[in-house]
Amino acid sequence: MRRRALLTLPLLASPALAQAPWPNRPIRAVIPYTPGGATDAMSRLAAQKLSERLGVPVVPENRAGGSGTVGGVAVAQAAPDGHTILLTASVHVMGRQVLKSVPYDPAADFTPIARTGQGPLLLVTNPGRPEASIQAVAEAARRSPGAWSFGVSALGAAGHLASIEFNRLAGLDIPMVPYRGSAPALADIAAGNVQLMLDPILATLPLTRGGQVRALAITRAARSPIAPEIPTAAEAGMPGLEFFSWYGVWGPKGVPTEVVARMNAALREGMAEPSVVQRLTELGFEPVQESPAEFAAYIETDLRRNTALLRAANFQPE
Repeated sequence: MRRRALLTLPLLASPALAQAPWPNRPIRAVIPYTPGGATDAMSRLAAQKLSERLGVPVVPENRAGGSGTVGGVAVAQAAPDGHTILLTASVHVMGRQVLKSVPYDPAADFTPIARTGQGPLLLVTNPGRPEASIQAVAEAARRSPGAWSFGVSALGAAGHLASIEFNRLAGLDIPMVPYRGSAPALADIAAGNVQLMLDPILATLPLTRGGQVRALAITRAARSPIAPEIPTAAEAGMPGLEFFSWYGVWGPKGVPTEVVARMNAALREGMAEPSVVQRLTELGFEPVQESPAEFAAYIETDLRRNTALLRAANFQPE
């Protein structure tokens, strides 16, 4: 009996011995948009910090297409072992609210790992327009409603939702013109083809400084330390217009709790480094310190608010 028991010990222990410690190979970091935008910049910074803290390469992979769903599918279908992650913006959680066909459930098919940062939006217009405040824009739009439109970088993005909130607060119905990304929409603002846009400060501030567009307001409670000359929305005539674009990291459904905890800790520590905080501040962003549970709760609250906004505006998925 003793000999039989000893013979079974290696068999009982083999599954545990077969499990290599995580991470044991490079981590694939899927970014579901093209290089160059705010999402790409924030995601690459988070990937770099994650790599430094975990001691393995974290390799960014831009998988654009399908309003972010191409990259989302790649992660949703990956093995939940912590070696494939999704780095994207708040638009990810709004997929089923703004698109008719999404091949996954943004809530049920992903594991929230960490929210890495957030930043306000700038309301911009063509520099040749005479309106210098939100109040002046609202008055002009009431006089000539057919002469105004909002450029929107993506349906469900923070700028799209903030534009809906702008209409609600102003009692207007300025139409939205969707684009494939911020760059073409901002180019049309500069050309005067669309009149208004709310978009992350990372994309809009350089154009404001260059004179291609004019910033009317920033969507935060206080003025930004990097652009103190731009008034808050409240100062410009619209109290209550406070909106942030935020960025986070997800894994496929079922990532082990201990892996999520380690990755969350690595991201929180990395994004809190003084040099990173300084860099984020220079870009108009700020790091976010949340546990996985706090991130999940934030997603639920944000989704509830934004779904109500879309419903009140009678928005129909496209």
